[in-house]
Amino acid sequence: MTATVNRRTTVHRGRTFTFDLENISLSNGATVDLEVIRHPGASAIVPVLDPDTVLLLRQYRHAVGNTIIEIPAGTVDADETPESCAKRELMEETGFSGGHWERLGEIVPVPGYSDERIHLFLASSLKPDHQDLDHDELIEVLPVPWDQALRMVFQGEIQDAKSITGLLLAAQRTGHLSVPGLANPNIA
Repeated sequence: MTATVNRRTTVHRGRTFTFDLENISLSNGATVDLEVIRHPGASAIVPVLDPDTVLLLRQYRHAVGNTIIEIPAGTVDADETPESCAKRELMEETGFSGGHWERLGEIVPVPGYSDERIHLFLASSLKPDHQDLDHDELIEVLPVPWDQALRMVFQGEIQDAKSITGLLLAAQRTGHLSVPGLANPNIA
């Protein structure tokens, strides 16, 4: 299955992403017009404060018209790697820096209309640092016990896809969630 781009028109170039209209031909012969958001990518972090506590954020998100619970995250700048973005965002949003970093994976949150990829990291051995919020960020840092964070995921209190995925991957990695048949590298 493949596609050929026949025509691409940039409708809007924003601060973070580009909105394009693309006319494509699919390998089955169909031709279709699509709206595509081109995104530079992002990094998201599951910060582990101590073996039993994870840091979450309560943040106002205008697009959904509400305050939501999520993990720290941000857009990868042109001059940085996903890991350096994760380190910067952790410090800026939580006021902590991570001493130990592990890559958890990568997700494509909305492949139907965007090429965004979110790189997921686990940060531990946290040290207090200087929180440096952007002028448009309204964030409250919440230390939450692992069992409560997982309950929040399974009860629908956390609805953000990157946060659900990051928390479940990190919980499996740290031994707070057991998945039958899946080896856990941190459990003997």
